[in-house]
Amino acid sequence: MAFSNGTLVHPAYFLLVGIPGVGPDVHFWLAFPLCFMYALATLGNLTIILIIRMERCLHQPMYLFLAMLSTIDLVLSSVTMPKMTILFLMGIQEIEFSVCLAQMFLIHALSAMESAVLLAMAFDRFVAICHPLQHASVLTGPTVAKIGLAALTRGFVFFFPLPFILKRLSYCRTHTVTHSFCLHQDIMKLSCTDTTVNVIYGLFIILSVMGVDSLFIGFSYILILRAVLELSSQGAALKAFNTCISHLCAVLVFYVPLIGLSVVHRLGGPTTLLHVVMANIYLLLPPVVNPIVYGAKTKEIRSRVIHMFSQGGR
Repeated sequence: MAFSNGTLVHPAYFLLVGIPGVGPDVHFWLAFPLCFMYALATLGNLTIILIIRMERCLHQPMYLFLAMLSTIDLVLSSVTMPKMTILFLMGIQEIEFSVCLAQMFLIHALSAMESAVLLAMAFDRFVAICHPLQHASVLTGPTVAKIGLAALTRGFVFFFPLPFILKRLSYCRTHTVTHSFCLHQDIMKLSCTDTTVNVIYGLFIILSVMGVDSLFIGFSYILILRAVLELSSQGAALKAFNTCISHLCAVLVFYVPLIGLSVVHRLGGPTTLLHVVMANIYLLLPPVVNPIVYGAKTKEIRSRVIHMFSQGGR
């Protein structure tokens, strides 16, 4: 049922499709690996946050930024995965209009915050490798806190208008969202009124937030690579670049699906299975992969995880 607010028509709820072309039986069995992914993401990110919180020797910029990244991933997975599990397991497709807008805002705002933290981590690696003597004076505790606050504020400010510019639209077409969660592009497509403002603002924020961040991250790594190649010792060069491997993996896991999703959406046309798969990879993979990569590649975190399990087994 839809209700009219003046000249606007808003649905009481949207219907989430899940994965197009996949029947209820397949959705049911997909719920179990999804539950496993959610448990893995929750356990992995909570473990990293607690280790960094408890170990004072890890209160350094690189680990503080990692704690921010894990916190964002923890909230992001909690915003998306439980509802997806209910959809797949029980077939409950309905999501209230206001809840859908809230989920959409959180997904986009948290993604912007994650992008900002990845940029901050790239800056940390740049200073540590290219200007090691200034690292402690540049990235002080208060500076790291200000960067985290700036990431939070920017994500909120840039994406706060999205629910309101979606509320100004009328939805008199189908109320079916062809994803397992609510995204701005997909809700916008359901409108039967002019969406020019939504298209322009959506393109503006994706370019000014994720676009600018990715350019600065790329520029940072060009400078890092140049500094590493100038080192006289091959061993020192490999050791310096090895500190960037985990961050590079996190950047690729985040930005490659994001760019792919942006490209397929900008091509227009109806939402296809490719759109849905790219969106699922973009939102579900980083919270699961990031703690595994950082846990495996970061010696300090790996040793403390092993110590925790060895203590627990006694």
